[in-house]
Amino acid sequence: MNDSSKPVKKTGTAQRKKARKLVLQALYQWQISGSGISQVESEFRVDNDFAKIDSAYFIELFREIPNQVAELDRHIEPFLDRAISDVDPVEMNLLRMGVYEFKHRIDVPYRVVINEAVELAKSFGGTDGHKYINSILDKLSLRLRAAETRGKRK
Repeated sequence: MNDSSKPVKKTGTAQRKKARKLVLQALYQWQISGSGISQVESEFRVDNDFAKIDSAYFIELFREIPNQVAELDRHIEPFLDRAISDVDPVEMNLLRMGVYEFKHRIDVPYRVVINEAVELAKSFGGTDGHKYINSILDKLSLRLRAAETRGKRK
C-alpha cells in the first residue's frame, strides 16, 4: 500500500543539475586553493546534502576531471582564442566538464552538456562567458560527438 503522505524523492535531471553545480564549485575550489581532491570532496560532503544530488555523478566528475586535465585541455586548446592560463577559471572548468561529458558520458546528449554548461556560466561566469562556453562546446561536440551531431547541423 502506497502512503501518499510521504514525500517523493527527486531523481534524475534535477539531482544531476545540482551535482554539476557542486562539481563546478569543487573544481574551482580545488584549482584556486591548491588543496587535494580528497580534502575538497570531504569539505563539500560536510557542507552539502549529498542525498539531494546525484552523488555518484559528482564523485565521478570531481575525481576524474582533475586526473585528466592535460588530456581535456588538449581537446580544448585548439578552439581557444587565448592561452589556457588566460581563460577564466570558471569558464575553463566548465569547458573541462563539457569535454569530459562528451568523451565519457555518452548517455548525456550533447545538447544537454552544452545547455548545462551555458546555464552554469550564466550563474557563475563572466558577463559574456556563456557565449564563449557555447561557442567552444558547440565546435567540440562536432568533433567529440560526431556520430550524434551528424545530420543535426546545417
